[in-house]
Amino acid sequence: MIRAIIFDFGRVISAPKPPFLFQCYEEDLRLTPGTINRIMFSSQAWQDALLGQKTAKEFWYAIGPKLGLKNPAAIESFRRRYHDDEAINEGVLELLNSLRGRYRLAVLSNSPPGLSRWLAEWRIQELFQVVFCSGDEGLAKPNPAAFEVTLERLGVEAEEAVFIDDTLEHVEAARKLGLHGIHFTTAEDLREELKDLLALQ
Repeated sequence: MIRAIIFDFGRVISAPKPPFLFQCYEEDLRLTPGTINRIMFSSQAWQDALLGQKTAKEFWYAIGPKLGLKNPAAIESFRRRYHDDEAINEGVLELLNSLRGRYRLAVLSNSPPGLSRWLAEWRIQELFQVVFCSGDEGLAKPNPAAFEVTLERLGVEAEEAVFIDDTLEHVEAARKLGLHGIHFTTAEDLREELKDLLALQ
């Protein structure tokens, strides 16, 4: 019997940013088209932030010069712009509200320290019984321990939980531990997959 549903945060609860935004960033920063995500998220600074070895602010100050941001004011301005362009996935929020009270809900995210503050800013933190942020814990998916700690805090066994993520590698890691894994594409597809899975109980 399914008792808990665990959601990734980035590009699941938070909506994927449209490509035109990255094009605007690159044009304004005078970066080669198609390079900003590689510069930011293939960096050692990002890996350090995901494991809590850098704060989110330290990540931005490490990566800023690589983006052509030459001083703290420029870094802060772009950091605020980048964050303000984030938006909640309204379809997933609707689904979360429909699940609330029927299942234990959790977030399991590879994120820099402080994800709970982001959830609180969006006024959705109260939806979740557990928030596992890799930057706060020093553990990141697909490390099995990240899933095991989340399950322990939820008080459920692996076979009693569903895990939802847009990264297939993480879904496969969850399935190896016995969780029901769903590879996220859209809120509409997720609703149908969950309906089918939960109807089998």
